[in-house]
Amino acid sequence: MRPKAVALFSGGLDSTLAIKLMLEQGIDIYALNFLTIFCTCTSKGCMHQATKLARDLGVQLKVMDVTEEYMEVVKNPKYGRGSNMNPCIDCRIFTFKKAKSFMEEIGASFVITGEVLGQRPMSQQKFTIQLIEKESGLNGLIVRPLSAKLFEPTIPERLGIVDRERLLDIQGRRRIRQIAIAKEFGIAEYHCPAGGCLLTDKGFSNRLKDLLTYVPGYDITDLHLLKMGRHFRISKDAKLIVGRNEKENVSLLNFAREGDYIFDATNIPGPIGLARGDIKEEQKSLIASMIARYSDEKSNKVEVLYRIYPSKENHSITAYPASEDILSSMRI
Repeated sequence: MRPKAVALFSGGLDSTLAIKLMLEQGIDIYALNFLTIFCTCTSKGCMHQATKLARDLGVQLKVMDVTEEYMEVVKNPKYGRGSNMNPCIDCRIFTFKKAKSFMEEIGASFVITGEVLGQRPMSQQKFTIQLIEKESGLNGLIVRPLSAKLFEPTIPERLGIVDRERLLDIQGRRRIRQIAIAKEFGIAEYHCPAGGCLLTDKGFSNRLKDLLTYVPGYDITDLHLLKMGRHFRISKDAKLIVGRNEKENVSLLNFAREGDYIFDATNIPGPIGLARGDIKEEQKSLIASMIARYSDEKSNKVEVLYRIYPSKENHSITAYPASEDILSSMRI
């Protein structure tokens, strides 16, 4: 029977190469992809890329949407965060624990990953890699084909399941060797060569902190809305999101829920505004002025319509565009 392993698979360059190197050794690979709203990969998205590459590699793929469960890690990381809201060490422990459960479920004997020593400042230093391995309960069972020769032999290597001599010794943040190896393997598509996480972004992190502070009972739509528009804290009970382009205007409407206020300038190009929370009567004029500020009219009064979703009944407010000082004082 061929040996079986679980691969943490983002669809990026490193994890793709790790799988390819193991396939070359006759290992049956079951790829595991984690889906959250925090991935910065663009193109058609991380899941699409992982699905396509898994098919090209000829491996089975399991996609797990872990956003809601992962939020508990984001809120309470045991090992702290990076410069923003990124709990990198706890994130890796979380994903490896998931991989361990999946490994046991399908009867695999070890886990592989595309980790490269020294590539990421928090989670891919030797000390933290060893800590993560211990905390996840996978001591000796994580094979890192790209950097294996920089670590002590794993159990699969010692048992001869994996040929250590065919593994690599890559380290550091540059991907020159990986790109060259990909070319040798004929791998041309890797839209997210380094991957990425919105939790490392200062602006996104500020929005998330604001949400956790003022809306502890948030839902998944609140998290999705953090990725779009300009955000303003109107009061401790209310927030406004203003679209930056037509695509975001459409997205704001798609994520609207019952009770949200929808603001829209009339007879002049401008953004959609989505206000969520307890909107007071006097705040409606303030919000209208903020919508006017981002319309094509910069000085004269603007008529702004608003409605309470999902009602189609519009109400009108006429307002001068808000000053930059007002916007700055509320911008998240």
